[in-house]
Amino acid sequence: MGVERPVAPWIRTRLRAAPGAAVALALLVTASVCLAASFPRAVDRYEDAGLRRAVVDATASRTSVQVSAPPPKLGATQGEREAGLRPVALREQYEGILDVVERPLAADPAQSTYGVRTTKPLEAAEKWLPRPSGLPAQMVLAAHEGLAEHARLRAGRLPRTDGTVTAAAPELEAAVTTETAGRLRIKVGSVIHVPAVERAPLAVRVTGIVAPRDREGAYWATQPVLRTPSLRQLPTQGPEPSTYWLGALLLAPEAAPALLGTPGAPARYWQLAPAASALAANDLTRLAGAIAALESGPGLLKVRAFTDPAADASTELDDVLASYAELRSGIRPLVAVAAFGSATVAVVVLLMAGGLAADRRRGELALLRARGVSLRGLTARLFAETAVVAIPAAALGLGAALLAVPYGRLSYAAWTAAAVALLACGMLPVRAWLTHRAVRVHGAREDLASVRPSRRRTVVELTLLVLASAAVFALRSRGTSGGSAGVADSGDPADLNASASGDQLVALAPVLIGVIAALVLVRLYPLPLRRLARPAGRLRGAVGHLSLARAGRTSVSTVLPLLALLTALTTAAFGGSVLAGITDARDRAALLSLGADARVETMGALPAALPAQLRSAPGVREATALSIGYEAKPGAGVETVPLAGVEPDGYARLAQRTHLGAFPAGALKAGAATGAGGSTDAGGTTAERGTTAGDGADESPLPALASPSVADRFGTRPFPVRLEDRSTISVRITVVRELTPAVSGTEFLVVDRARLAAVPARPTALLLTGDHLDAGALRKAAGTAADVRLRSDERAQYVDSPLQSGAEHVYTVAVAAGSGYAVLALLLALIRAAPERAALLARLRTMGLTRSQGRRLLVLEALPQALLAAVGGALTGWAAVRLLAPGVDLTAVALATPGGAPPPGTAALHADPASLLLPALAVLLVATGIAAAQAWWTGRRGSVRELRAGDAR
Repeated sequence: MGVERPVAPWIRTRLRAAPGAAVALALLVTASVCLAASFPRAVDRYEDAGLRRAVVDATASRTSVQVSAPPPKLGATQGEREAGLRPVALREQYEGILDVVERPLAADPAQSTYGVRTTKPLEAAEKWLPRPSGLPAQMVLAAHEGLAEHARLRAGRLPRTDGTVTAAAPELEAAVTTETAGRLRIKVGSVIHVPAVERAPLAVRVTGIVAPRDREGAYWATQPVLRTPSLRQLPTQGPEPSTYWLGALLLAPEAAPALLGTPGAPARYWQLAPAASALAANDLTRLAGAIAALESGPGLLKVRAFTDPAADASTELDDVLASYAELRSGIRPLVAVAAFGSATVAVVVLLMAGGLAADRRRGELALLRARGVSLRGLTARLFAETAVVAIPAAALGLGAALLAVPYGRLSYAAWTAAAVALLACGMLPVRAWLTHRAVRVHGAREDLASVRPSRRRTVVELTLLVLASAAVFALRSRGTSGGSAGVADSGDPADLNASASGDQLVALAPVLIGVIAALVLVRLYPLPLRRLARPAGRLRGAVGHLSLARAGRTSVSTVLPLLALLTALTTAAFGGSVLAGITDARDRAALLSLGADARVETMGALPAALPAQLRSAPGVREATALSIGYEAKPGAGVETVPLAGVEPDGYARLAQRTHLGAFPAGALKAGAATGAGGSTDAGGTTAERGTTAGDGADESPLPALASPSVADRFGTRPFPVRLEDRSTISVRITVVRELTPAVSGTEFLVVDRARLAAVPARPTALLLTGDHLDAGALRKAAGTAADVRLRSDERAQYVDSPLQSGAEHVYTVAVAAGSGYAVLALLLALIRAAPERAALLARLRTMGLTRSQGRRLLVLEALPQALLAAVGGALTGWAAVRLLAPGVDLTAVALATPGGAPPPGTAALHADPASLLLPALAVLLVATGIAAAQAWWTGRRGSVRELRAGDAR
């Protein structure tokens, strides 16, 4: 007899009974998986883009691997030596070197090449070649493979050979680039003679002029002399250095043996350009290992085995990688903070969703246990029920992540998606297993007023408190980078990825602060409500008293929503403060560099009509004229100090407006120096700076504003300053400021321009302030002679790497995700309580409650928790920023500069009011809005359904 099948399968029945809950779970899992799977791929994308940008921006002469070897030894026959320089032998050795290169380092065959060239330049006897100092031009002869593929013929034809070329060849053909032809006055048909060994000079006839197809590509840029001639200087001392031109003649590859007949010390070379598209940041350690093996390891031994025992390999690609690793080590810890914060919020919201679902079905599950369902069977059913929804949703989220971020490692995205799906599938069964281990039909009250925290919960909370304290202490003392500073410069290739693991405890510091604050607020939450409920009971009407009483008797399941809200708000506030700190640091650095919103400067005096033209340009509010001499020499020494002549009133307004060393205008006017007995320091107090360095001849010295270093050297007494026009003035320091708009640097003097002579007083720069300055209009008015720099353009220069922009995008998504999860947590909590509130309103309406009173009741009931979360989240975010600011350095992500130059200042973390208040206000608006909407909707539906007995609530 067969087993009777159930009337309706469990999973189908449950999904039909609660389709809204299933759809909500699917959307939550899809969004969480999409975010989780996108993160590692986004990191891969911007880190790889940053590495490739670093390699591309570095010159090819630094990034190319150059292998060189002398010709075959003198012990070989002349024929063997010549054969070793022919293209066939070089090609075989080139292919062998490519096989030696270890992965992940890969050569770009389109830009890699080989050939033979003279390592010692050869003097060209022709007098028609340019001779700047009377010295003959010198030439490099190079048989560069692949000229036809990498150059366009502009005139003539490419060089070729007739028959077999030997070391005794009397004449060769060559080509030159357009730059070489233009600067050295070479034409098609020109003949250039270079010295030969024990015979007549070698004649090189120019048969063609070529233009590089990609002049910045590694083929041409690895050895720039082959493309562009340069003016060289002899290492001799004299009033005028002796210079000469150095150019290159490009021979046919088959003509390489002829270089053995010259005194140019010919050498074979193989230049390998790295394939930037094949570089990956996660392979940084292996890349460094492959470079080290080729430069001085097993790879070099293999190359010497089939080329020459004296072969050598050199490159600066490892230095480029180390510079990139140093920048990444400053950015990765900040990204880890955002990642851990968003991940923690997502986990808490998923756990909260499972907890609310278990709480909603508490009666159903207790009844099943009372009817004999085993705990294992119950959890298996719940797991299967959740998996049917969560797994397809996770697959959909993973697909969306792959479409949104098409680049990156698939394995990391798949593992994160699987982890989120497993958490979503297990949250409801685990919560049910913990709640229904014992069979109970009737349970005790489980609201915050009656349930006391257990000892286990106390232990867990104390443990989290200890962890949070340790994380905050570690971050404040070590910073986000921890011990990774200087890793990139350690010289050990294995250290290039040392900062990748990071300090997870430090990265969790903001989240742990939010968790601790949430747990504290949950313990304190009922106390003020109980105290407010008593005086509210004496007021007229029952709405206030009832709402406060219900808010104080809220379910113990409020812990997870409040935890989710505070964690999300803290993450959003911290991330928003990071973004605001980055923006402010760039704005400040641009202002320090220019001194105003725009700067117009010339090498000499500004045209007389230019200041008026620029003042009338669109957006210009004020223009301050300056006369800046960068070669002023104070005292009797030879050291120079920039001296700026200004109009005191206008310059004081500019300094006040830009917050760059504000000072009273009267301090630079006549009479200020005679009555000053000391110098005003950066804080505005008077302090003696020391004795004078010398006395000027003027009895009325000019009052001067000086930097602290200049004030320390020259004190408060008058001292002479020799200007660039050889005139001398006497100045006396009356004001000391660390910063000033006119000059960026640690040394400067600022005086009244009206008291300077005519030549030093001529304006050489204009500082413009205003909103929405028109760069095109300013440059058109200034003409080509003036250098126009805008603050917005200067600010853009500090975003030099995809690492920076990628980290900013991650933080932007983290802030948005934190705010979104906060609203979602609030929605889930309010939707869970919606049936109970609807029944309450229905019962109270039968007792005479009006619709307006019902709206006030639901709003006042939801307001305490939302207000607590909003205020607590804002305060927690502010506290997290204040506690962690000393250990968070935003300089790497905010102010990385091209070429590894030091950034102008540092970027510190500070609390951003908008990031603290906007998410909190959004939580308040959502809470009150949903409560009001529920009261309105319940009033329209009527009370019959809510009053029916036996409905599950």
